[in-house]
Amino acid sequence: MTHPIPFARMNGLGNEILVADLRGTAARIEPEAARALAGRDETHFDQIMAIHDPVTPGTFAYVRIINADGSEAGACGNGTRCVVQALAAETGVHDFVFETRAGLLEAFEREDGLLTVDMGRPRFDWRDIPLSEEFADTRAIELQIGPIDAPVLHSPSVASMGNPHAIFWVADDVWSYALDRFGPILENHPLFPDRANISIARVTSRKALDLRTWERGAGLTKACGSAACAAAVSAARTGRTGRIVAVTVPAGGELLIEWRGDDHVLMTGPAEWEWSGTLDPATGAYRRDEAPAEAHA
Repeated sequence: MTHPIPFARMNGLGNEILVADLRGTAARIEPEAARALAGRDETHFDQIMAIHDPVTPGTFAYVRIINADGSEAGACGNGTRCVVQALAAETGVHDFVFETRAGLLEAFEREDGLLTVDMGRPRFDWRDIPLSEEFADTRAIELQIGPIDAPVLHSPSVASMGNPHAIFWVADDVWSYALDRFGPILENHPLFPDRANISIARVTSRKALDLRTWERGAGLTKACGSAACAAAVSAARTGRTGRIVAVTVPAGGELLIEWRGDDHVLMTGPAEWEWSGTLDPATGAYRRDEAPAEAHA
């Protein structure tokens, strides 16, 4: 193994995350290495959070977000919480500003151990999401799966949380839909020039909703933080809920989403360390440490 870098296998409510520390090096995790890691059971991930030296003064680090197919994402709230927990355990710092492809993210570790990420402002204009054609109202756009006279899914809300999201609202159990079949079709629909994250959401009260997500570049996922934010703000925007919503994800946990008056979206939830090791950023070859989990709690 050449030029090994430390990494940790973590999860944010079941969202499988690899946090890789490339600070102090010029190395980058290559797409081939990402795909190799994603293809193994032990290192399979939804996103790699690659921590690089800061670019902009006043930020703690630049974070590249890499999907399982080797492509890059602009935002990953669950992954950002994992980064905060890992760096807080290492440095004793509890408040961070990260730079990503989508802009600056503020995040902090709370006294109760939960982690909050300021996901920034949602964007609703069709050009900002982006969509390939104009829609004056993105609270419900013309898109459906199934027969024209009896669609299975239709009229999603669309938004950007640093990456494109489409949320289909349903009245019954979110598990009753074949998202594994519909997800790839909708992710790559011509309406989404940058592809899109596809979610099915069911509102259960004015303060809660259930969510399943097909994640762009990753597939079915147990949790997607940016999708939870997009669903929560879209639920509020369409009058389905208020501006503080508990989002239940397939892993069984909850993310608390608050769409503040200043238009920023705060996401709060847990993160969990599983194990750590070193990896070759060029090839994806890795070596696992056997340090006890208590050392990273």
